[in-house]
Amino acid sequence: MRTIKQALTTLVSAGFLVATGGALAQETPTTAPAGVKIVEAKEVVELQKQGAVLVDTRKASEYSDATIKGAISVPYDPEKSAKDANFDPAQDKFDLARLADKNASIVAFCNSGTCWKSYKAAVVLAKNGYKNVYWYRNGFPDWKARKLPTE
Repeated sequence: MRTIKQALTTLVSAGFLVATGGALAQETPTTAPAGVKIVEAKEVVELQKQGAVLVDTRKASEYSDATIKGAISVPYDPEKSAKDANFDPAQDKFDLARLADKNASIVAFCNSGTCWKSYKAAVVLAKNGYKNVYWYRNGFPDWKARKLPTE
Protein backbone atom coordinates (compact mmCIF):
# COMPACT_ATOMS: atom_id res chain seq x y z
CA MET A 1 0.00 0.00 0.00
CA ARG A 2 2.79 2.39 0.91
CA THR A 3 4.58 1.76 -2.41
CA ILE A 4 1.39 2.45 -4.38
CA LYS A 5 0.79 5.66 -2.41
CA GLN A 6 4.39 6.80 -3.05
CA ALA A 7 4.08 5.97 -6.75
CA LEU A 8 0.81 7.92 -7.04
CA THR A 9 2.30 10.90 -5.20
CA THR A 10 5.32 10.87 -7.52
CA LEU A 11 3.11 10.57 -10.58
CA VAL A 12 0.83 13.43 -9.52
CA SER A 13 3.84 15.62 -8.63
CA ALA A 14 5.50 14.88 -11.97
CA GLY A 15 2.30 15.69 -13.83
CA PHE A 16 1.99 18.99 -11.95
CA LEU A 17 5.58 19.91 -12.74
CA VAL A 18 5.13 19.13 -16.42
CA ALA A 19 1.88 21.09 -16.55
CA THR A 20 3.20 24.18 -14.78
CA GLY A 21 6.81 23.97 -15.86
CA GLY A 22 5.92 24.27 -19.51
CA ALA A 23 3.89 27.41 -18.85
CA LEU A 24 6.54 28.97 -16.64
CA ALA A 25 9.40 28.34 -19.02
CA GLN A 26 7.62 29.15 -22.28
CA GLU A 27 10.22 30.52 -24.68
CA THR A 28 9.82 33.79 -26.50
CA PRO A 29 9.97 33.65 -30.30
CA THR A 30 13.45 33.14 -31.75
CA THR A 31 12.78 35.61 -34.55
CA ALA A 32 12.34 39.34 -34.12
CA PRO A 33 8.88 40.86 -34.31
CA ALA A 34 8.14 43.31 -37.14
CA GLY A 35 10.16 46.51 -36.85
CA VAL A 36 12.63 45.02 -34.34
CA LYS A 37 16.12 43.57 -34.69
CA ILE A 38 17.48 40.87 -32.36
CA VAL A 39 20.96 41.68 -31.06
CA GLU A 40 23.64 39.82 -29.13
CA ALA A 41 25.84 41.22 -26.33
CA LYS A 42 28.59 42.34 -28.72
CA GLU A 43 26.09 44.42 -30.71
CA VAL A 44 24.59 45.86 -27.52
CA VAL A 45 28.06 47.08 -26.49
CA GLU A 46 28.48 48.80 -29.88
CA LEU A 47 24.98 50.29 -29.84
CA GLN A 48 25.56 51.65 -26.34
CA LYS A 49 28.85 53.25 -27.49
CA GLN A 50 26.84 54.94 -30.26
CA GLY A 51 24.37 56.37 -27.74
CA ALA A 52 21.60 53.77 -27.70
CA VAL A 53 19.25 53.77 -24.75
CA LEU A 54 19.35 50.42 -22.91
CA VAL A 55 15.96 49.70 -21.35
CA ASP A 56 15.73 47.22 -18.51
CA THR A 57 12.12 46.00 -18.69
CA ARG A 58 12.36 43.89 -15.53
CA LYS A 59 10.74 44.82 -12.22
CA ALA A 60 12.20 47.89 -10.51
CA SER A 61 13.47 45.66 -7.68
CA GLU A 62 15.44 43.52 -10.15
CA TYR A 63 16.86 46.65 -11.75
CA SER A 64 17.96 48.00 -8.36
CA ASP A 65 19.67 44.69 -7.53
CA ALA A 66 21.85 44.87 -10.66
CA THR A 67 21.55 45.89 -14.29
CA ILE A 68 23.62 46.62 -17.37
CA LYS A 69 25.76 49.66 -16.66
CA GLY A 70 24.01 52.75 -18.02
CA ALA A 71 20.62 51.09 -18.52
CA ILE A 72 17.42 52.82 -17.44
CA SER A 73 14.49 51.16 -15.73
CA VAL A 74 11.22 51.15 -17.66
CA PRO A 75 9.42 48.08 -16.32
CA TYR A 76 7.04 46.24 -18.60
CA ASP A 77 4.12 44.97 -16.55
CA PRO A 78 2.49 42.07 -18.39
CA GLU A 79 -0.64 42.39 -16.28
CA LYS A 80 -2.98 40.05 -18.11
CA SER A 81 -1.69 39.44 -21.61
CA ALA A 82 -0.74 35.98 -22.76
CA LYS A 83 2.83 34.75 -23.10
CA ASP A 84 2.31 34.62 -26.82
CA ALA A 85 3.55 36.50 -29.88
CA ASN A 86 -0.04 37.62 -30.51
CA PHE A 87 -0.49 39.16 -27.04
CA ASP A 88 -2.80 42.14 -26.46
CA PRO A 89 -0.65 45.10 -25.30
CA ALA A 90 -3.77 46.93 -24.12
CA GLN A 91 -3.86 44.50 -21.18
CA ASP A 92 -0.37 45.53 -20.00
CA LYS A 93 1.43 48.59 -18.62
CA PHE A 94 4.51 50.15 -20.22
CA ASP A 95 5.42 53.84 -19.81
CA LEU A 96 6.30 55.00 -23.34
CA ALA A 97 6.53 58.59 -22.05
CA ARG A 98 9.91 57.63 -20.53
CA LEU A 99 11.18 57.05 -24.09
CA ALA A 100 10.13 60.22 -25.91
CA ASP A 101 12.59 60.18 -28.84
CA LYS A 102 11.14 57.88 -31.49
CA ASN A 103 14.33 58.15 -33.55
CA ALA A 104 16.66 57.01 -30.76
CA SER A 105 18.16 53.53 -30.83
CA ILE A 106 16.50 51.58 -28.03
CA VAL A 107 17.64 48.17 -26.77
CA ALA A 108 15.07 46.32 -24.66
CA PHE A 109 16.22 43.49 -22.39
CA CYS A 110 15.07 41.41 -19.44
CA ASN A 111 15.90 37.92 -18.13
CA SER A 112 16.65 35.77 -21.20
CA GLY A 113 14.53 33.93 -23.75
CA THR A 114 11.88 32.87 -21.26
CA CYS A 115 11.22 36.46 -20.15
CA TRP A 116 8.49 38.03 -22.24
CA LYS A 117 8.82 41.60 -20.90
CA SER A 118 11.50 42.79 -23.33
CA TYR A 119 9.86 41.03 -26.28
CA LYS A 120 6.56 42.71 -25.52
CA ALA A 121 8.23 46.08 -24.90
CA ALA A 122 10.01 45.84 -28.26
CA VAL A 123 6.71 45.03 -30.00
CA VAL A 124 4.95 47.96 -28.31
CA LEU A 125 7.79 50.33 -29.21
CA ALA A 126 7.78 49.27 -32.89
CA LYS A 127 3.98 49.48 -33.12
CA ASN A 128 4.11 52.99 -31.67
CA GLY A 129 6.44 54.36 -34.31
CA TYR A 130 9.86 53.92 -32.72
CA LYS A 131 12.25 53.51 -35.63
CA ASN A 132 15.36 51.84 -34.15
CA VAL A 133 14.20 49.10 -31.81
CA TYR A 134 16.52 46.29 -30.75
CA TRP A 135 15.74 43.25 -28.64
CA TYR A 136 18.51 41.70 -26.58
CA ARG A 137 16.77 38.32 -26.24
CA ASN A 138 19.48 36.70 -24.09
CA GLY A 139 19.22 39.58 -21.64
CA PHE A 140 20.85 40.34 -18.34
CA PRO A 141 21.91 36.77 -17.40
CA ASP A 142 23.91 36.55 -20.65
CA TRP A 143 25.44 39.99 -20.06
CA LYS A 144 26.47 39.03 -16.53
CA ALA A 145 27.88 35.65 -17.65
CA ARG A 146 30.07 37.49 -20.16
CA LYS A 147 31.36 39.68 -17.31
CA LEU A 148 30.32 42.86 -19.06
CA PRO A 149 29.86 46.06 -16.98
CA THR A 150 26.99 46.07 -14.49
CA GLU A 151 25.87 48.42 -11.77
